[in-house]
Amino acid sequence: MAMTSETGEHGTEPATLRRTPLHERHRRAGGKLVPFAGWEMPVQYAGVMDEHRAVRTAAGLFDVSHMGEVAVRGPGAESYLDAITPNHVTKLGVGRAHYSGLLTERGTYIDDLLIYKLAPDAFMVVVNAANRERDFEWMRARTAGHDVEVRDVSDDYALLALQGPKAVEILRPLTDVDLDTVRYYGFAHGTVEGHRAIVSRTGYTGEDGFELFVDPESGPQLWDRLLESGASHGLVPVGLGARDTLRLEAGMALYGHELDEQTTPWEAGLDWVVKLDKGDFVGRDALVRQREQGVPRRLVGFGVTGRGIAREGHLVRAGGRQIGAVTSGTFSPTFQRALGMAYVESGSGEVGSEVEIDVRGRPVAARLEAIPFYRRSR
Repeated sequence: MAMTSETGEHGTEPATLRRTPLHERHRRAGGKLVPFAGWEMPVQYAGVMDEHRAVRTAAGLFDVSHMGEVAVRGPGAESYLDAITPNHVTKLGVGRAHYSGLLTERGTYIDDLLIYKLAPDAFMVVVNAANRERDFEWMRARTAGHDVEVRDVSDDYALLALQGPKAVEILRPLTDVDLDTVRYYGFAHGTVEGHRAIVSRTGYTGEDGFELFVDPESGPQLWDRLLESGASHGLVPVGLGARDTLRLEAGMALYGHELDEQTTPWEAGLDWVVKLDKGDFVGRDALVRQREQGVPRRLVGFGVTGRGIAREGHLVRAGGRQIGAVTSGTFSPTFQRALGMAYVESGSGEVGSEVEIDVRGRPVAARLEAIPFYRRSR
């Protein structure tokens, strides 16, 4: 999240799918609409490969209005968030955001999220679409002893993500926000084409870009204007299919794949999210114990060297025995080869180690690699 992320594609979908304020725009553009986390969302328009390459070389526009937003306000807001999340909220400045999570008492993930500090006593927490109601109830149930109000404000926002190396060039003439002053994981209040917006320099693609929080009525108009203005720069609408291949290349975790209620930040390689020195928070004791005892498994990257594409759930073997399982796998449009991430036993192999992946009963050769696979030039 931060990396904003989403889950739920494997769960049972409700009979009536939710639709974002931009649903009609997706339909008109020929987007292929599919069930996702209880929503009807575009998985692609022109095709995943073309949309992926557009984001890497020019820019792409995503509708991520299905994400959830929770407002946390009051004199106790900061101390409350510090008590329920592992990152150091007290050190977060106004106009800044950080990546964090909600953890169980076992130190495992309920969800990953972004926290935005709007004012000294006002925050916005962005959560995954599939976990929106559960996260809100979990947060609200833990307000006792804190002078704080927690509200689900998800329906107050449409959320557009403009991502890619041309994002600044496209957005600059349309906004009164000085984009040069908005650093990565920073945000500012302003207008975009006259629409009030929170302009956040965040995303889930590995590229530079912005996420634009606007009211639902403004979403379709802003979508049209951005595509119109950005067309000469190569801007295209992008679906969730390319969003997944982009985030995987960038080594960004997806809840329900790399993160779940059986996984701790240590195992996921997200040590930097955990600030043990800040004091107590939900899951801290369990994380201290696991660090002292040793992490049983770790998240690794791999590249397929044989023929085939490894997918979620495929087993990873080394030396004739199972050492783990794939969490995400795809064909990389950037590198033109099959890549993925997997959890393997700690000590079972280092970067460069040869492994085998069971792809539908067939052993396929692969090699462990460092993640992220892709880093944009800065």
